[in-house]
Amino acid sequence: MEIPYIFLLFIFFTYSLTKHFLQKHKNLPPSPFPSLPVIGHLHLLKKPLSRTLAALSKTHGPILLLRFGSRPVLVVSSPSAAEECFTKNDVIFANRPKLLAGKHVGHNYTTVIWSSYGQHWRNLRRIASTEILSASRIQMFKTIRFDEVRLLLDRLYRNSSDGEYIKVDMKSVLFEVTLNNIMRMIAGKRYYGDKMGGLEQQEETRKFKEMVTETFLLSGATNIGDFIPVLNWFGLNGLDKKLKVLQQKRDTFMQDLIEQHRRENESENDQQRSKTMVDVLLSLNKNEPECYTDEIISGIMQSSHKNTL
Repeated sequence: MEIPYIFLLFIFFTYSLTKHFLQKHKNLPPSPFPSLPVIGHLHLLKKPLSRTLAALSKTHGPILLLRFGSRPVLVVSSPSAAEECFTKNDVIFANRPKLLAGKHVGHNYTTVIWSSYGQHWRNLRRIASTEILSASRIQMFKTIRFDEVRLLLDRLYRNSSDGEYIKVDMKSVLFEVTLNNIMRMIAGKRYYGDKMGGLEQQEETRKFKEMVTETFLLSGATNIGDFIPVLNWFGLNGLDKKLKVLQQKRDTFMQDLIEQHRRENESENDQQRSKTMVDVLLSLNKNEPECYTDEIISGIMQSSHKNTL
């Protein structure tokens, strides 16, 4: 019965020794010991993560190599080193890790947030910077920002009109104002505040709020399979299935918005409407349909507010 334990100890010792010499040979940054087989340094992590990383950096230096399962993680706490990472070596650090959330929420890593650095990403960035988020385009939407701030102040005033002080959760209020700003610029609609429109609009508002809540819950959930990929085959927490369902909802919602604007653009009253981001992208679609497909438009719409939806 003692032989298996000796064998396991031998494997662990051989693994640790091999990792040590490989790291030294590759001239990698210092790394805490031990880095366990399979899980790496995950056993060292405690909440809050920022304090754990700060303590490790204090012990091992301003540039530190960790292994979260199969993923190497570089921890940089030196301002000068961070500047070098994002200037001299910016292309090396340009890609994001391919996490499960990016597979589903990021259209299989094809949106500007999740796409690998290359021609496709540069094209998406060009569209976003010149057609969607340029200074002139943002300036066109300033009346929306003014209007949302006015509505916020009016709401706060009405709630305290009896002359009594009331408590306001400013975090949630500012979150709603921000989303209203973004969605009005993207699609010309607001989804938070007083009830607006008929039953159809209220149903659309309900779906939108549900999607926002689900997105924050699922995209912020820890998926151990992102660090130990073999566990994804077992579907331990069901996150893969939940993300698939969520993305179907998001795609359906965005496609409905695109179709609504497509119909409105073809109507006789089109000139009386202020142009939104969807309208701009649909106008580009007419000239270059192969570059501005509905899928790309939907991905840009979702990426325009940093994957909030």
